[in-house]
Amino acid sequence: MSIADVKNTTEHKMQKSLESLRVDLAKVRTGRAHIGLLDHVQVEYYGSMVPVNTVANITLIDSRTLGVQAWEKAMGPKVEKAIRDGDLGLNPASQGDLIRVPMPALTEERRRDLIKVVKGECENARIAMRNLRRDANASLKELLKNKGCSEDDERRAQEDIQKLTDKYVAEVDKQFAQKEIELMAV
Repeated sequence: MSIADVKNTTEHKMQKSLESLRVDLAKVRTGRAHIGLLDHVQVEYYGSMVPVNTVANITLIDSRTLGVQAWEKAMGPKVEKAIRDGDLGLNPASQGDLIRVPMPALTEERRRDLIKVVKGECENARIAMRNLRRDANASLKELLKNKGCSEDDERRAQEDIQKLTDKYVAEVDKQFAQKEIELMAV
């Protein structure tokens, strides 16, 4: 393993952590509806649990309402129950084959709670970045010990890893600031 391999691997893993954070933040509900909101809601389908979007079509009716239409008529009530029982605080209502899912307005208290959740997610992402930095530095020390690089190369590589860590932590902070603004917008 070379210094370039260590840097590339670390950057790749940091990028993955950032993507994971973006996915987690997308699940945190704002006052607006979006079809990705129901991605992690599971429904029972012939004995196994599957995501709602694999058994139903999810559409945006307006900015505050989702429309969910099960592909099989018998799945309608199961999908409705899965959405209601999900941890999103949604109350779906059936209209024939279509299940309307209105987004309730967020209270000030609920917004503050959601910001705390987002802050926790971002802190976990920062911790992941620091752990990746620690692992990369350990790999560099191992390279130095096995005479795979000089002390100067190892020190420069550690500085590069630190710059990479700073860059990704700043990106996490930027994601937090955007989500906070989004949540506080009425």
